[in-house]
Amino acid sequence: MRSDDRSTIKQGGYEIMTRRRYPIGIQTFSKIRENDMLYIDKTEYIYNMAHAAGTYYFLSRPRRFGKSLLVSTMQSYFEGRRDLFRGLAIEKLEKEWTEYPVVLLSMAGAKHMDVEGLQEYLLYILKVNEERFGVEFHSAAPNLRLTNLIMAVYEKTGRQVVVLIDEYDAPLLDVAHEESQLVAMRDIMRNFYSPLKDCDPYLRFVFLTGITKFSQLSIFSELNNISNISMKDDYAGICGITETELLDDMQDGIAGLAQANELTPRQVVAKLKENYDGYHFSAHSPGVFNPFSLLSSLANKDFDSYWFASGTPTYLVNMLQRFNVQPASLQRMCAKSSAFDSPTETMKTITPLLYQSGYITIKGYDKISQLYTLDLPNKEVKVGLFESLLPNYLDGSYAEQGDVAIARMSVLIRQNDIDGALRLLQTFLATVPYCNVTNHEGHYQQMLFIIFTLLTHYVVDVEVHTPKGRVDIVMLTADRLYLIELKLNKDADAAMKQIDLKNYAERFALSGKLITKVGINFDSSVGNITDWRIA
Repeated sequence: MRSDDRSTIKQGGYEIMTRRRYPIGIQTFSKIRENDMLYIDKTEYIYNMAHAAGTYYFLSRPRRFGKSLLVSTMQSYFEGRRDLFRGLAIEKLEKEWTEYPVVLLSMAGAKHMDVEGLQEYLLYILKVNEERFGVEFHSAAPNLRLTNLIMAVYEKTGRQVVVLIDEYDAPLLDVAHEESQLVAMRDIMRNFYSPLKDCDPYLRFVFLTGITKFSQLSIFSELNNISNISMKDDYAGICGITETELLDDMQDGIAGLAQANELTPRQVVAKLKENYDGYHFSAHSPGVFNPFSLLSSLANKDFDSYWFASGTPTYLVNMLQRFNVQPASLQRMCAKSSAFDSPTETMKTITPLLYQSGYITIKGYDKISQLYTLDLPNKEVKVGLFESLLPNYLDGSYAEQGDVAIARMSVLIRQNDIDGALRLLQTFLATVPYCNVTNHEGHYQQMLFIIFTLLTHYVVDVEVHTPKGRVDIVMLTADRLYLIELKLNKDADAAMKQIDLKNYAERFALSGKLITKVGINFDSSVGNITDWRIA
């Protein structure tokens, strides 16, 4: 699916090729097409869905992954705006171009609201649609207003109605961890969505997007024939940007990024993949880039953190704390296929929410056991997530000096100066208030895991099994492998003795790396490392 990223302008009598502008943050299909911005062609997916047997569809994708643009594209398609689709796949596929009335309900504006505010918002978006179609109906009940709107539009136009609901779960996400508020808000949304079942004869197509699944809404409890395409192989690339699309449509952007950073185009693609790629939305999904981060990187000609910097949802942080998630457990998780369909309110682990929110993704699938392997998708997510978790282990704001200290540690470790890196860490920890819960070794293990992970260039793991025990932390650099053992309120000698006694180094003898053994002691009375030994 190709949409050329070049256009031409005339200058001095010559035609000059120019790169199309990137539609960063623009979610309106018509605006992108009318202003000749870059559009990655997803219209074949829309055609396939519109011509399938079903009526109701649901798609879950993380935030800023192009869901709203997809909904806007659907709106233009069902409204019969053929002119906007010139040169796209659907122009050749569609023969009819039947115009349908489209009711668009965006819940994006219903975040951080109480019950009263949500009621008012629902009435407002219904009124906007009523005015579009010249419908008048005075009722304070949103479900009655929606029912009347669908039936009245059907009567007025003589055609079945298309209903597009973007971010259907937005009002519920921020209260997903607060049971009393969730019940009240969920009741409102359940009543609001209930007409979708009763109005079935008047509906041509219903499409909903969201992040997670709330079971006790009429959408999922009553619409038994709703098709959840979120993990279907055929729709794995419907949102986001695949590597093929990157290479086909954005060569100018790659070249500009390469020139600005003194890299080759091949090196640029590798760095883009390291930072923003790695998402998989089905068992056999191609790798998918985060579109917001990728386009921002190409436009700004750098490799900054964009998606994570745009905001970590409050509900996610609260859920991590509620389920007592250890940072190290966020890597190499496993889940059965049934786990992905677990309702948010009744889930027993945080795995489904982490997946749906985009913080972990599918990295492997075993067909026989139907077991998925999950992991952090890329560097941007890994660094951003662990930066947000570190304050939980330092009991204070993770201020700017933390970034600087960890960056300096990275330089020292790259120079094989682990002693200097630990001295720097000791100095840094002495300036940061420490958590009161410091009477167990695991707390410090997780804190060090986060800090070493934030060095970003190194592979870090905890509780690595050997024939004679488990190594607290293993860190792999370009040319060296560090075996790190932690002790609490003892001394570094005790840590080193354990490494030697259990011969941890033997487990990694075939790694081809120089092995450095590090014993570290923490003193819980000061919340800091007090001594260490390096061999």
